[in-house]
Amino acid sequence: MPNLVEELKALDPSVIARLNANGFDETRFLALAETLRDGDPETRRRARNVVKGKVSPPPASAMHKLPPEGSAEYERLRARGEAALRAGELAFCTMAGGMATRMGGIVKALAEVYDGHSFLDLRLGENRSNSARYGRPIPLWFMTSDATDEAIRKALEGVPDRAHIATFAQDLSLRLTPEGTLFFGADGKPSLYATGHGDLVDALRRSGLVDRFVAGGGKWVWITNVDNLGASIDPVILGHFIEAAETAGAVVQCEVTRKEGDRGGIPVLAEGKVQVLEEFRLPADFDPKTVNVFNTNTFLVRAEALARQPCTWTYFEVEKKADGRTAVQFERLLQEITAQMPSVYLEVPRDGAASRFLPVKDFEELAKRRANIEVVARARGMV
Repeated sequence: MPNLVEELKALDPSVIARLNANGFDETRFLALAETLRDGDPETRRRARNVVKGKVSPPPASAMHKLPPEGSAEYERLRARGEAALRAGELAFCTMAGGMATRMGGIVKALAEVYDGHSFLDLRLGENRSNSARYGRPIPLWFMTSDATDEAIRKALEGVPDRAHIATFAQDLSLRLTPEGTLFFGADGKPSLYATGHGDLVDALRRSGLVDRFVAGGGKWVWITNVDNLGASIDPVILGHFIEAAETAGAVVQCEVTRKEGDRGGIPVLAEGKVQVLEEFRLPADFDPKTVNVFNTNTFLVRAEALARQPCTWTYFEVEKKADGRTAVQFERLLQEITAQMPSVYLEVPRDGAASRFLPVKDFEELAKRRANIEVVARARGMV
């Protein structure tokens, strides 16, 4: 069997350069590969993935809803959020990485949503309207990947007044065979992949963007997926987080929405804290149906913590089919920040013009959501 260290040494220098430019850590990679030798794969993954100890539904104190629209409390939260926006305390970060495979090889950020507008166009439109509304440019950061970076950078070249708009690339790694050697595709080349949206924290730190933002007085960073246009800037939600940070010590606010047959990460009480866990991380004796909301992958985070708080990441072993064969890759998940930092959970709507959950995985889902996305985009100044 080939030696993995020797395989790495034999890689083409251009591949090594791409890896090194995108956060590749050879020591970590070799350590993860070594775990593939640890017995039965299913048993090994359960031991790695499932949290230890008792898991229970989250306490009511961790779950929040906004006050009724138009109420005095609602308007107070709006005022807090608007003041922060006018003071330049918010940056908006949208995840536009991955491997560009979900939409037929098109970079999703550049896919047409409606009337010639791409996801990127609509994010830029929202940024323009909010920057004008609050009297100063709101930093807009796109997390790209090796597969999406060039196309997104090129698309941004024609954007005027873009000094506050930036890209930064997530990590890149190498797929393995189930035996722990490099996986080579049908073209004879090593198979590269982006290691998951959990890369965001380390990649953002590498870029220097968040450090400069904090140094300039920045306090809060909104994080969401590029395709979930429902997750837009809302001063009331920002105001809610600011008050939770001040009164309850919250470092993260995670937006959740009610389940409608969905499966995904859910907030639970585990390991002495409320955190988001994917179902594959739950013990067999816990029924995820006892939690009626799930994670939308939209977060507000204190910028200072995002810049500097130490984080310990779990790299989950995942099997993929590539060229008709089984490949293994290790991925990390952004929602692990809820295990690293004190978190509160805000239930947000998923229906109608107020929806904050309009994800688009592929063209089929886009066709189903297009009408609602257009309503939301027009109402929120994205066009």
